Formats: sequence, C-alpha cells, structure tokens
Amino acid sequence: MPRNVPARSGALDLRPLSARSVVLSLLLGAHPPELPVRELVPLVEGFDVGGSTLRAALSRMVAAGDLRRTAGGYRLSDRLLERQRRQDDAVHPRTRAWDGDWEMVVITATGRGPAERADLRARLTGLRLAELREGVWLRPANLTRTLPGDLDQVVQRCTARPDRPPGEWAETLWPLDAWSATARALLAHVAGSSRPADRLTAFAAVVRHLLADPVLPPGLLPGDWPGTELRVAYTGYQRELIGEVRARVRGA
Repeated sequence: MPRNVPARSGALDLRPLSARSVVLSLLLGAHPPELPVRELVPLVEGFDVGGSTLRAALSRMVAAGDLRRTAGGYRLSDRLLERQRRQDDAVHPRTRAWDGDWEMVVITATGRGPAERADLRARLTGLRLAELREGVWLRPANLTRTLPGDLDQVVQRCTARPDRPPGEWAETLWPLDAWSATARALLAHVAGSSRPADRLTAFAAVVRHLLADPVLPPGLLPGDWPGTELRVAYTGYQRELIGEVRARVRGA
C-alpha cells in the first residue's frame, strides 16, 4: 500500500471559497501577482463575494501579512511568493530525460520536536519526494531542480539505483490509481460547471491536486495518465479569467 496518501479515490470535497480564498486564488494565478483595485473588485464580486465582505477580507489579509497594499491595488506578500512558485511548478513542471537514477534523501538529524518533524515532512513532500520508510525519502531524478541548501543541515543526499523494477517502486511510493481517479473526477466536474464561483472553486481544487502529482517519468505512470489533461484544463481556465478581467474592467 503506498505510504504517500491522498485518501479516497475519486472523492471530491468542493466547498465554496471564502472571500480570502477567492482573492488568493486570483493573485496566485496572476503574473505579476498584483491586481489594481479597479480590476480586483469587479472580478471578485463576480464570484458571489459582496463589496463589503471583500473590503473586510482585504483589510484582514493586509494585517495578517498575506497582501501588501500598493499604489493602486494589492500584491501578494513576499511570504506567499514561495507558494506561488510551488503552484507554478505544479502547473508547469520542469523535467528532464530520465536515465534511471533516483534522488535519495535520508534524514540524519535527531532530537527534533513534533513541529520540526512535521515541517520537514511537509517540505520533503512539497519537493515531490516520497517516504519509503521512516527517514528515507526518494523519487526518480527527472526534475530540473536543486534541493534547498539548508536541508543539508538535517539530511544526507545521494543518488541511488534500486534493484527492484522502477515501476514497482513507483506503485509502492505513490497512490497513482487514486490520484488518477480524483483527477478524472475533477475534469468531469469542471466540464459540468458553468457558474463562475463554482468554476473557481473547482479549479482551486485542480491546483491543489496538481501539487500532489509526483511528476514521474512517463514510463513509470499508468496508461492514460490524466496529468497533462488536467494542466491543459487549468491553463485554459487561466486564459478565461484574464478575459473576464478585461471584459469587466471595460464595462466598469
């Protein structure tokens, strides 16, 4: 049984987005991550968020350090730019031809508290590594990236070539069938959603699901893997959103 979750195959839990989540979804998908008020307000109101609710949410987000107030609008804070980078990598992963090598990360630090251990696990999962056993993480070396240098304080890194067939390792480390089933459920859901608020909620779930895509070499994936299809659907939705912004600003 794969150790590296998600739980129910194909299960969707799509709850309406809060005003804060709507604003963050829009800014995380914007490049640069900033929108003038004259664009942000009519756009957010189009997702069933009232003006007074939006103003209160913006004030709280600035106070919490989520947003920075600019001359004419709002911008993601520096703290959230790393989240945008992870989202961009999920939508447009940078890969290279795979030669059979695997990245291996072994946790060597001891004496850490529960919060530190949980934070390290989250970081390694975010780097698309999977846990083989406690303290041993690995993945195919097909991503064009370097691991953060500060990890060297708590881990040892090496390159490995497991003896077992790589497809068996992939099935052990990741719940590929469950990920694929949920991706297909999301594709069916977005195809049947027409209300702007429902579509934004669905595509926010699409991004979250892409963050959990292991981005494996094609030869290690099940047939008819829906990762590319899900990314194409999301990039098309982003173009749709840009068009909505321009149309609403012209009509304002």
